[in-house]
Amino acid sequence: MSARKSTRGKTRCQLPDALPPSRTLTVRAADGTPLHTQVFGPPDGYPIVLTHGIVCAIRAWAYQIADLAADYRVIAFDHRGHGRSGVPRRGGYSLQHLAADLDAVLDATLAPHERAVIAGHSMGGITIAAWSHRFRHKVTRRADAVALINTTTGDLVRKVKLLPVPRELSAARVLAGRSLINAFGGVPLPGAVRIASHYLVAMLAVGADADPSAARLIHELFVQTSPVGRGGCAKMLVDELGSRYLDLDGLTVPTLVIGSQRDRLTPMSQSRRIARTAPNVVDLVELPGGHCAMLEQHHEVNRHLRALAESVAVRHARAHRISS
Repeated sequence: MSARKSTRGKTRCQLPDALPPSRTLTVRAADGTPLHTQVFGPPDGYPIVLTHGIVCAIRAWAYQIADLAADYRVIAFDHRGHGRSGVPRRGGYSLQHLAADLDAVLDATLAPHERAVIAGHSMGGITIAAWSHRFRHKVTRRADAVALINTTTGDLVRKVKLLPVPRELSAARVLAGRSLINAFGGVPLPGAVRIASHYLVAMLAVGADADPSAARLIHELFVQTSPVGRGGCAKMLVDELGSRYLDLDGLTVPTLVIGSQRDRLTPMSQSRRIARTAPNVVDLVELPGGHCAMLEQHHEVNRHLRALAESVAVRHARAHRISS
């Protein structure tokens, strides 16, 4: 399978001021942590589930929700320690927790035999991969397809791109990457450092030519995420994915992979590796821009998510004709 590169430039479009009307519910995770969940769009619409990245929240999907909820039932939730979800007890951050959280949301929002397209950005994509490993017996029962956007399955600290480091200083690169991820996740934010943090978040999260509204939103969500949530998830990612890769053998449903050419946190090489190792990749899309393609290249991301959902509908219709 060859990658398709999109050279379309950014198209400016006003970031939605507010999310569409929704039904709000609190899903209880396996360890009791409350997970804030919202359901948008027609109640009988085909479901698309969205899971966001570290130091973000449901609003990071504002463009996707505004567009997709016109035709689909869009389900989004805040990760533990993020947004309006609860902060777990000590030791409550691990890939197993994230996988179980996604599974709990699917059970709470989908009908018993209903399947969805599940899309994850960054840590949300890692969550999907972890879910497919821990709950592989549920993958084909709950997912028709998945989309992995600006994400990775491992070797996280060596791949972060801040400044070029010569090959002979690879140990320094690992140390710098580990420190950077921990800082991105756990740095306290008194007023004196907010200007510096805005620069750091903007540099890591979006490309240099991104619309300023994208960087502002990500920084706002970063500030609103509890330091405990930021630090807990950052440490978990460094500890569990710092030098190993997740097993993708359980991710057997059609998989769309989207990466960005100037992504500093999960470089395009990570998306290409997923495309080589996941068992059922249907497309690898390379977009311009930085780490937050769902904000920077939202028209393209929306188009590919719609195409994925529509392909599922076509398969369902064909299967129904055959069975009848």
